[in-house]
Amino acid sequence: MAGGTLPAGHIGRVAIVGLTGMAVDFLAFQAFFLLGAGLNSAQILSFGLATLFNAALNARWAFAAEDGKPLPRSGDHIARLLVVALLALSLRGGVLACATGLLGLPAPSAILFAIGAAAVVSTGGAAFFVFPSVRSPATGAARWRVAAIGIVGYSVALRLMFLGTAELLPQEAYYWNYAQHLDIGYLDHPPMVAWLIWAGTALFGNNEFGVRIAAWLCWGVTAFFSFGLAGRLFGRQAAFVCVLLVAALPFYFGTGLVMTPDAPLTACWAGALFFMEGALRGGQRRAWWGVGICIGLGLLSKYTIALLGPAALLFMLLDARARVWFRRPEPYLAAALALVLFAPVIVWNVENGLASFAFQSTRRIEGAFRFSLPELLLGVAGLLTPTGLVAAFAALWLRERGVRPQAPGLSPGAIRDQSDLPGPWLFVGLFTLVPLAVFVAYSLFHMARLNWTGPLWLAVLPAIAAGLLAPTDHAGALQRHLHRAFMPTLAISLIVYGLGLNYLVAGLPGLGHVADVPALPVAWRAFGGEAAAIADEVRTATGEAPLLIGLDTYNIASELAFYATDNGAAPGVSVGRGVLDQPSLMYGYWYSADTLRGRPAILFAFTRRQIDNPLLDAHLSDSGEVGQRDLVQNGRVEGHFYYRVGRLRAQPDSAGAAQATVIPQTESAIRSN
Repeated sequence: MAGGTLPAGHIGRVAIVGLTGMAVDFLAFQAFFLLGAGLNSAQILSFGLATLFNAALNARWAFAAEDGKPLPRSGDHIARLLVVALLALSLRGGVLACATGLLGLPAPSAILFAIGAAAVVSTGGAAFFVFPSVRSPATGAARWRVAAIGIVGYSVALRLMFLGTAELLPQEAYYWNYAQHLDIGYLDHPPMVAWLIWAGTALFGNNEFGVRIAAWLCWGVTAFFSFGLAGRLFGRQAAFVCVLLVAALPFYFGTGLVMTPDAPLTACWAGALFFMEGALRGGQRRAWWGVGICIGLGLLSKYTIALLGPAALLFMLLDARARVWFRRPEPYLAAALALVLFAPVIVWNVENGLASFAFQSTRRIEGAFRFSLPELLLGVAGLLTPTGLVAAFAALWLRERGVRPQAPGLSPGAIRDQSDLPGPWLFVGLFTLVPLAVFVAYSLFHMARLNWTGPLWLAVLPAIAAGLLAPTDHAGALQRHLHRAFMPTLAISLIVYGLGLNYLVAGLPGLGHVADVPALPVAWRAFGGEAAAIADEVRTATGEAPLLIGLDTYNIASELAFYATDNGAAPGVSVGRGVLDQPSLMYGYWYSADTLRGRPAILFAFTRRQIDNPLLDAHLSDSGEVGQRDLVQNGRVEGHFYYRVGRLRAQPDSAGAAQATVIPQTESAIRSN
């Protein structure tokens, strides 16, 4: 990692090299594109040529030593150059996809915006990361602050570019269907995700950007409150590093890109921690109103935020200063406020036999025995990276030597003696370990979902940030290793995100995607187009809009509902397999088989075994042969699917329907969220 400012004498040279490299990039792209290279191949080839040109001129001239000698090359120098190049290429691909896909610009013009974005990343990376001649002897804290500003800005821009270009995950399409059936509650989740998607699509239309924009904004809320919490606990420098972690660690990067209940949950969790700290450590009465609002909105997002309640109670029991709140009305008023905000979900459950509460509690507890603690720990390593996981536990148990907590209620520069503080480590530990203990206990007997623990690590991120800033002179071996490993870990993570998103949108140059749909979230739009064409044929033949029935729990039904449209007019209705008496989550609430009997229907599946099943005849009459169609995207076959046309029986065959429960399934009825 490096930081510093560019010497004045180098600024003109850097500008000349940058502008010349952009010209080389532009001309090379036009040549490759005119010669028949595809858009993706042409932009990668031209970028590679321009990068080599810039690197040579920068080393030999723009960043050369004062005596004019070129900089010596080393493995470290080459590695840094490669990191910056891959980051620039990733953002460039996102900008190009936006310009061509969303704005409709022709490729020869769109490449100008992509080149400009890559030039910003390349120039900044060269000045502060690649070339040692411009590194200053600034303190480690200052270097981390420069890194934080750069990484946060890059992460925010990268996600923004792909919000509207990557196709929806099945979960996102399912929650979009929530918004099409707007309500105050749903079987498997509270309604916040539906409300946010409704707002986003009302502003930007029923497209990927409209579905996801709220997730991107929720990340901003998470970052804002995480910055404030880290500043209160460990000072302003730690706050910058904490936001860097929120920007680059996998779980938090994902919640700012993918629209699931985890996005608003994480934002509310961060806000609840910020206000909890102000109330419990800082003694701020007004902070309890923030606690009530954040917990209430969090409960409208996902029920797991209730685990902050036991953590707060334990803190009040263990910390003498915080026990005063037992005798004051503010905590009880905060709980009442949260309950009022949560009331719509309570009303929905009362009206629907407590279905959602049962789904998220007794149904999970009554599930089959499964010891999943190893999977839980591996999942956490995936959410935080292995380096982040080790750093989290090091912060909790070693309490990072050299870390000095921040006094509550004081300006960032005012540090009191640690003995006068009401336990920042107690706050960090309890608000991390109490929720974690619940998930660990559950994993001893049942299958724990990998994303469940993501929000709880927000409490320990400030301590990790402070540990990265702490002097290493007297640190143990583990802490020194973590200091050395963190920046490479974050750099690799950002590269993986960027290249992965480019792969999902454009595939490998000349090869497309190596895995078929539905293993990857690609070609769903092509699937929707093919399904719509089949539905049009059936509608023309029968005079009725057919039912579109996906034979998995919800993936196919959700993607068909979003993508199987023809100029905005749906040729069929995606109803889910609930009409076949199979579990289909909310589709069983939205569509009743009794009201749809006798309608033409089209069954869809990605495996022939699912659709070529005689037990389906209990629900389907006049069914034809199983058909197969390829999914073509960008001129390449990305997979295929199977379909079968028939008519939903006026009355299901009772004997066949009883056996139909054994229709093969490819996924559990209980989703990962």
